[in-house]
Order: sequence, then C-alpha cells, then structure tokens
Amino acid sequence: MGIYEELQARGLIAQVTDEEVIRDLVNNGKATFYIGFDPTADSLHVGHFMALCLMKRLQEAGNKPIALIGGGTAMIGDPSGRTDMRQMMTPETIQHNCECFKKQMSRFIDFSDGKALMVNNADWLMDLNYIDVLREVGAHFSVNRMLTAECYKQRMEKGLSFLEFNYMIMQSYDFYALFQKYGCNLQFGGDDQWSNMLGGTELIRRKLGKDASAMTITLLLNSEGKKMGKTQSGAVWLDPNKTSPFDFYQYWRNVADADVLKCIRMLTFLPLEEIDKMDSWEGAQLNTAKEILAYELTKLVHGEEEAKKAQDAARALFSQGAAADMPTAELTEEDMADGKIDILTMLVKSGLVSSKSEARRAVQQGGVAVEGEKVTDIYQAFTAEEMKGEGLVLKKGKKNFRKVIVK
Repeated sequence: MGIYEELQARGLIAQVTDEEVIRDLVNNGKATFYIGFDPTADSLHVGHFMALCLMKRLQEAGNKPIALIGGGTAMIGDPSGRTDMRQMMTPETIQHNCECFKKQMSRFIDFSDGKALMVNNADWLMDLNYIDVLREVGAHFSVNRMLTAECYKQRMEKGLSFLEFNYMIMQSYDFYALFQKYGCNLQFGGDDQWSNMLGGTELIRRKLGKDASAMTITLLLNSEGKKMGKTQSGAVWLDPNKTSPFDFYQYWRNVADADVLKCIRMLTFLPLEEIDKMDSWEGAQLNTAKEILAYELTKLVHGEEEAKKAQDAARALFSQGAAADMPTAELTEEDMADGKIDILTMLVKSGLVSSKSEARRAVQQGGVAVEGEKVTDIYQAFTAEEMKGEGLVLKKGKKNFRKVIVK
C-alpha cells in the first residue's frame, strides 16, 4: 500500500485535481507540497493538527513539505467559515505568532538538512505593486466565478469586504510563487479551501503554461457535523501553557462514542490493521479506544512522558485516587478575602469556568464538588490553610478537575 492508498483508507482525502497524477507524485516521493498556516494566534490548535499529521506522513514517505506561514495573508484575513471579519493584527503580533508556530511545527516535521522548508509569504506579498498585481494577476480571475466559491457565498448576506475578497488572489499567488521559487507542485489544505486552491493551479497554468496539483483533506467534524477542537472555554491548543497536556488528553478521552474510531483512523499513526480490528468494538471497549486515542495524540503533541502523566492522572481521578499530575491552579493570599475564598471565585480563578454566572449555574445544578463532596451553597468558602500543602481537588461536571493550591 502506497501513502496515497493509506490516506484513502484513513478517510483523509476529500477532493483532488487529478488522482493519478497525485498518486504518482506522493507514492514515489516526487511531491514538493505545501500547506498554509495563517498566524492568527500565538499557538497552533487542534484544527491544524490533521494538517501537521499529514505533513509528517508524507515526509516519512519521501516527499518534501513546505510549511507556509501566512505573515502576508494574515494582514487580510481568510473569510472561509466565518460570519464576520477577522480582527486586524499588527505586524509585530503576526511576527510573534509566526515564531511560535515554527517551534511547534518542529515536533512534527524534520526541517534539518533541507528535508523541509518553512517560508513566510510576507517575503513576496508585502513587496507587490498594486497596479502590477491588477494587471499580471487580477486579469486571470473571473469575479463571477469567485462569487460562486463557498468561502464567499456564506459571507455575501452579511457583507464581504473588498479586503477579504482579495484573499483568494493572495492564496493563489502563494502557490504561483512557491511553484517558481521551490518547484512546489502540490498544495494541500482543508476541504473549505478548495476554491482558493483551484485558483492557484489555474494561475500557474495561465501564467506559466504548466500543471500543478491540489488535494483537500477531510475536515475534522464530529457526528453532529460540527468542527472538532473547540470546548466551552475555547480552542484546544497545542501550546501546553494554553491547554495543559492533561486537558488535551481529557478532550480526546471525552469524544463521543460515534467519533472515536474515526479519530483514531484519521489522526493516529497506529497501523491500519490494528485499527481495523477495533471496528467491531462496542460498549466498554470504546472507552479503551478513547484512552488509546487520547494517549497517542498527547504523545504526538507533548511527548511520551507527558502523555503517561496525563493518562495516570485521568485514571487516578476516575478511580478517586490521588492524582499528582492533575492540572493545578495556584492562588495567592491576594486572591483571598480575610483568608478565605468563596466557591464561585475559586471556580473562576481555577479556570474551570469563565464567569461567576457560569460558576453559579454549575453549583445550583449540582455539578461542583470539592474533595469529592458536592457543593450546593454558592456562598460556601474555603480557607487558605485548607489549600496549602496538597491543596483541594475541585471538580466541575464529571470530567473537569483542578487541584487548587495557595502558595
């Protein structure tokens, strides 16, 4: 089985420009391919995870990845999948985010000895002359066709700015530039990027008279059709300072029964033969599958040691044992009022809820416990002395825990 057939078997391939051409490229290690990442935050998140895994798979099969950081396109903002316009970022913020991305990507991709490249499209986009772009690039784009693209259609009702309308042209120009500079012959992206990617292959054909290929990967959706990687408190980040290894593990440990085997197939590097045997699993076996998924993905992102810690902590919690590696919220004496802290403030300070109103609802609905004892009084308070040393285990719902310690 070649890498193309493996991607098919894992359910990763959505759309391709020419299947036989792409099959030949990737199976024979002839692809120099790129995936773009717009630096809209200072960390990659689960939404980027599948793309990173795909780059790793293809590099291991002998192909050369180019990680394109969108320092230029981030100045405009991608309208795909959004109902409003992205917030404008300063060049300094974009540069900081780019540097954060580089560090995280190196866990997945081998950049040594030219085996992979990391480039920033600001290097060519920022110096373009507007009139030249209109004449040399704009002439090859049909506005009628652009307006039929899915990334624009869903924004038309609310209003699509001319700024965002240019995003497709910028992304297409990226492929054109990479084709010329680095011999990049293949672009990968999420299935919601298909129109933008076709724009790139068409620009290369019209400007250079040569063929380039594009392939989209299946979006990571749950059984309800919603994008995975979001929690009530926001995105699931790859940065351990934004989403702890324990919380990252717990996110995957808590996926729905209907999604776990699909996630194992699409995201882990376990052999397909091993995954195929899991297809018949049901009941309690699906909990085992969830543990496998959570462990494998946490190991990929945070390393084996952190994955083991997260797994041990999760198992200890569910068996009501001690959990030395549970995420910890450290409070100070300043967080106290007369040496005490009420349960609502403690929930907010621990990060288990985002507001006191959310904390109040959780308590009133019977979803909060301290040291295994349910808290029903929204005014219940705990002393600083109680939270020193080993601290107190604070629990919200069935699966969200924090050890609260006063330093």
